[in-house]
Amino acid sequence: MTTPGLGREVGATLGTSRSLYMGLFNAPHVVGEALKTAVFAASLFSKLGFEVTPGVTESRHDIIQAIKLGNKDRLIAFCQGLQKGAPVDSFVVPEPWDMPGYDSQVIMSSGSFISGSSIELSGDAPLREPYAVWFQGGIHFHSAKMGILLAAQELENRKLL
Repeated sequence: MTTPGLGREVGATLGTSRSLYMGLFNAPHVVGEALKTAVFAASLFSKLGFEVTPGVTESRHDIIQAIKLGNKDRLIAFCQGLQKGAPVDSFVVPEPWDMPGYDSQVIMSSGSFISGSSIELSGDAPLREPYAVWFQGGIHFHSAKMGILLAAQELENRKLL
């Protein structure tokens, strides 16, 4: 425990300071990687003819990127392709399911080191109009770029482009 102005002179930190400072040091870079991934995906998928929000040149206020894929088959293919590029569980094939609290099936792809992490590359979508996927993250641009490219490749492989 520390307090402003007293620092380490009061209370035990039990080794948490190192992790805290590493997180503060690395956070701007990791967020930058996630934003680069979002801009890359927006650029690629807008060139493929899909509506993206926010657009490539629009101001960004978070790490989430939406792509309107237009139909169920494209949505499933995107999420399954994205999963193939995950650093963890890339062998998993996400399938739509009846998730409690939703009025339609939902598909989720995430191959993250920390379950539920939103800074790591992941995507999810309800299977209903406008068939948009919301994805975010990518702690390393090169790895996340691979996930985005594999999502596009999956659409091409299924002749959905």
